[in-house]
Amino acid sequence: MQSLKVLWRRRSGIRCPLFFTHHRAFSFVPNPAAANDFDSEVLVEGEGCSRTAILNRPHVLNALNTSMGARLQNLYKSWEENPDIGFVVMKGSGRAFCAGGDIVGLYNLINKGRIEDCKEFFRAVYSFIYLVGTYLKPNVAILDGITMGGGAGVSIPGMFRVATDRTVFATPETLIGFHTDAGASFHLSHLPGYWGEYLALTGEKLNGQEMIACGLATHYAPSAKLPLIEEGLGKLVTDDPSVIEASLEQYGSLISPDNRGLLQRIETLDKCFSHGTVEEIIDALESETVRTQDPWCSSTLKRLKEASPLSLKVCLRSIREGRFQTLDQCLVREYRMSVQGISGQISNDFCEGVRARMVEKDYAPKWNPPSLEEVSSDMVDQYFSPISELEPELELPTTSREAFT
Repeated sequence: MQSLKVLWRRRSGIRCPLFFTHHRAFSFVPNPAAANDFDSEVLVEGEGCSRTAILNRPHVLNALNTSMGARLQNLYKSWEENPDIGFVVMKGSGRAFCAGGDIVGLYNLINKGRIEDCKEFFRAVYSFIYLVGTYLKPNVAILDGITMGGGAGVSIPGMFRVATDRTVFATPETLIGFHTDAGASFHLSHLPGYWGEYLALTGEKLNGQEMIACGLATHYAPSAKLPLIEEGLGKLVTDDPSVIEASLEQYGSLISPDNRGLLQRIETLDKCFSHGTVEEIIDALESETVRTQDPWCSSTLKRLKEASPLSLKVCLRSIREGRFQTLDQCLVREYRMSVQGISGQISNDFCEGVRARMVEKDYAPKWNPPSLEEVSSDMVDQYFSPISELEPELELPTTSREAFT
């Protein structure tokens, strides 16, 4: 059984974790009484050989909060240790799988001075992402609808990711003055060519077919067939990844690339986003716009110029570093960066971005610094450093759950 799983991980896309047979414990321990109050935010279905976790905050597109991260950890750990459960599934309620972290909730906490509560959120979610990425049993994420930011973080590290005709994927953090977190610096940096740089800097959307093309999803099916897929999975009595794959493929669909989409611009994308600095990337796009008059180049430039200049430089460095790091190293670094991002010591771009796009919705953020030229190397370096010598790092159980490269 173990050899089958290891073989599958080597075949399944952007990463290949190793498997172990002993049990572990995470450092994050939620308040049991508080967790019980929020059980409805993550529902559970299934009996017999599988369990399904349902993200259930449809009014906020299933955005993750601290209690959801804690409950997901508890559920997945108990399911992993239960010998009667062979595999797990995750899906969302309503029109989203998960739109990411609850950034408006974080914004409100920051404005109330509750920075420690924000740190607890990042610890809970990042620890769960590491659990998913090193999980000992097959896990399936059904990405039907909006899948952004932290929603990608809790699904992409898993074994199977099913995209649909309703899937909308994005990592739009630069547009809210943050950085591509929740493991994104790992999974984006391991995509073919310079897809990772493009997605991280622009926050541009991908559809389900494009997710298949770049390796973010492993399977594709029309949304209308999901009830059949879920019914098939519910009948399985197995922990064998090949049996689960066969069930997913039974109702899957072959896809044809859209000749008007991103897949037709890979050469231009790689040419522009392979440069070493954000300034050079923008210069390359401007040259391509003049040379080709391609609307894709001009729209990409527009996206970059809407983003936080500091976030652009921070995200480019994060993706480049992530290409040579393991998942746990990326998550530990991202935690450090997230604490810097919410601290306001370098810039208040995160709160300003959330205000402009999510709270007041004037879509006119006042970035600080306002231009790439004014973002210094020291500012970027500080973003990657602890906010103080006494600030604890994110602790992950790497001695008992080995990360992957």
